[in-house]
Order: sequence, then C-alpha cells, then structure tokens
Amino acid sequence: MTIACDENQERDQGAPLRIGDRVPRFVARSTAGPIDLDSYRGNWLILFSHPADFTPVCTSEVVALARAAPQFGELGCRLLGLSVDSLYSHLAWIRLIRDTAGVAIDFPIIEDPTMEIARAYGMVGADARDSGTVRSTYFIDPGGVLQASNSYPLTVGRSIPEMLRVLRALQEVRDGAGLAPADWQPGAPLLGLPGETAEAALASEDPAGWFHATLGSGS
Repeated sequence: MTIACDENQERDQGAPLRIGDRVPRFVARSTAGPIDLDSYRGNWLILFSHPADFTPVCTSEVVALARAAPQFGELGCRLLGLSVDSLYSHLAWIRLIRDTAGVAIDFPIIEDPTMEIARAYGMVGADARDSGTVRSTYFIDPGGVLQASNSYPLTVGRSIPEMLRVLRALQEVRDGAGLAPADWQPGAPLLGLPGETAEAALASEDPAGWFHATLGSGS
C-alpha cells in the first residue's frame, strides 16, 4: 500500500481532513483489483469507510449503496468503499451478500489492515489500536479536493438519500453563483450570494433581500 500527500501539503497523521484539502493519494488492493486514487480524477467520488465486514450496520449500508449506485452514476459520481479488514474478508463478504441478498457489490472495497489510509484521512488517531470510529464519508470533487465529510458511530448507519442530496447540493453550488439553504432538495431554489457593500444593503426593497433572497429553481 502506498500513501502520498500533495507535494505542497503537510499533514499530521491522524489529523482530520478539512474542507478544501486535497485528499491524500493512495494505491491499495481492492475487490476490483489495485486502486490508484488518482485514477478517479475528473469524476466526483464518494469514499466511504466502515469499521468491519460481516457486521449488521455495515452490511445494510453496503447493500443500500449498491442498490443506489445507478443514481450516483447518473450524477457523474463513483463510489469507493474502505474497510480495515483484509481483501479476502471483503471477497467472502460480498460473495455472501450476493448469495443471500441477491445484491452484487460492483463498486470496489479497499483493504486497509494497517489502518494506514484511515490514519491519513483522520478517520482514527495516530495511536488508534482499532477501527471503532471508522464510519466516515468523504465527498471529493473532480480535482481531488474534499468538499464535504461526515462521520457516524458504530451503532448508526448512513442515510443514502442524504448522501445523494449532499452530492446534488455540492454540484449545484459549485459554480459559486448560489447557496443551498437548510433542507434544500434537488429542484428547489438556491439562495443568492449576500451583498457585501452598504450600497447593496440599502438598495434592496426587502430589508432582508440583500443577504437572504432566492434565485431561480435549481436543475
């Protein structure tokens, strides 16, 4: 396994990634063969991790993501899973899922037995001895830059509709012309950018219009 940060980026092992960071590149084994993160450049990517194979919540997430994979694909987004378990454990797990649930896991799942990737991405601390906190999601733009992330405990699974909503929101606001408000849903209006001068604040007929106004409907 190989881990490499951007040549201009120095990060402490175990320090959380921040929005706007270029994510560390890695080369690792996966259920789809060797994976080089750089091969995902040019596409949106959701990298998601889970604490262990053959566990209830993780299995439910992988099955749900596999069923929703076409929806992510329609948005130009690829899925990439990660677990600290070995490649052979991953292979046995996805075989069991196919044979019992009838669901094919077509996206790659990376092995990370040394937690090297987990540490590089800040999923666990530098001195972590187990993967108990590894249930994180990273929304990475086509340039390899982190645009959003979240983490859940062992006991709570992710919401796939929320992952799709966040992805759509990130894509809608990417051009910098609008903002996604609370509870935004695809097709709903975006908020305009706030004015930054006294002239803008005083010229608006609506007292709040200079900082809180909707734009036309999103796509």
